Amino acid sequence: MPIIRETSNGENHTNTSIKAREADTRLSSLASYHAVLSGVHNPTNHKEIPKVPLHVLRGTLTFTLDSSSLCESLFSGFESFFRFVNVTMPPTLSFTLIHYVVLVVLCTVVLTEALLPAIGVSGVLPTFREAPAFRNGRECRNRGGDDSVIHIAMTLDATYLRGSVAGVFSVLQHASCPENVVFHFISTTHRRHELRRIVTATFPYLTFHLYHFDANLVRGKISYSIRRALDQPLNYARMYLADLLPATVRRIIYFDSDLIVVDDVAKLWSIDLHARVLGAPEYCHANFTNYFTHRFWSNPTYAASFKGRDACYFNTGVMVIDLWKWREGKYTEKLETWMRIQKRNRIYELGSLPPFLLVFAGEVERVEHRWNQHGLGGDNLEGLCRDLHPGPVSLLHWSGKGKPWLRIDSKKPCPLDSLWAPYDLFRHSPSLFSDS
Repeated sequence: MPIIRETSNGENHTNTSIKAREADTRLSSLASYHAVLSGVHNPTNHKEIPKVPLHVLRGTLTFTLDSSSLCESLFSGFESFFRFVNVTMPPTLSFTLIHYVVLVVLCTVVLTEALLPAIGVSGVLPTFREAPAFRNGRECRNRGGDDSVIHIAMTLDATYLRGSVAGVFSVLQHASCPENVVFHFISTTHRRHELRRIVTATFPYLTFHLYHFDANLVRGKISYSIRRALDQPLNYARMYLADLLPATVRRIIYFDSDLIVVDDVAKLWSIDLHARVLGAPEYCHANFTNYFTHRFWSNPTYAASFKGRDACYFNTGVMVIDLWKWREGKYTEKLETWMRIQKRNRIYELGSLPPFLLVFAGEVERVEHRWNQHGLGGDNLEGLCRDLHPGPVSLLHWSGKGKPWLRIDSKKPCPLDSLWAPYDLFRHSPSLFSDS
């Protein structure tokens, strides 16, 4: 038992020898911490597990948590920290059981925070006001013929549900024949029944189908990117549309969940793809080399993949796809091949976009820029406000980090967010001081 004396002013003091031992313990801890940063650990401090190569530890954690991209992100953070303190990260570290447990806990926290929204475990799903009924005019052909039906694919999840609903509403409001539009929604969440109920309640007259996307299709193929939202399995569902949708659906328009359409979608649907598999607005002024790492361009085999192609950047949030030609050309397998190469060699940083560029750039049927006024969400790091590109507008796309519903709710909207707001059917919870 430590000896405690009480002084005349009521303060408690431990025996001087106890204080000295505590000071020694703190100094020892600091010394051990410095030793770990230096790659040298003092074996006399505590019992050790033998030195473990970092790539083995990385693989063990990946196997333990079954989420390689997130664990890679964690290790990348460690490596950045070592660079910040100007210390070279050692190839091996002596890890006690406590060290290993701490790493597992940290990786689990990252995993939980990132995946819960993706699988729909985010509490109560939002509710929405019922949209008006949109009916066909007399000039519209009966939907019985396949050539009169417009097929649109979008993803549904708890995080982006509000954006998806606004997107659907905008399409219907501006469509010349809204009853001829069929939506194909894709979700990974186990809450598909709730999502179906919400869509039905919000759009009672909408014709739609809901498909389950198996996240295992991309498990082990996703590499961490500069923004966590880009790492979610559902972000890669666009690569598997030909497998998810019925063989009777020949053509599909793919829309991201952060856009609104302000023109008749039939105009986009009717574009002639000619011999191409995919059509999208192209942006040839963009610095194409920035979408790939130095490791890609320094590899002659990889760099040669663009040889003979007039490759231009295009945004994959708005695409018109011939699913029959996609299936014939086995384009899903081609995209997966680049994803596997990325896992081994880290040749790009931006989620599902670079594989599309590698496979399709230079082979895209050009669509007018008006059909993807993208980048309104700012960049992938800060999400700052941006202006429209010059020219007419048929579609507004908040690609980037900033989403209009989040900025509006935070009372920090960008000027162009006011163009999204009229399509927001989100039912806000009544305020404590509301008149209603």
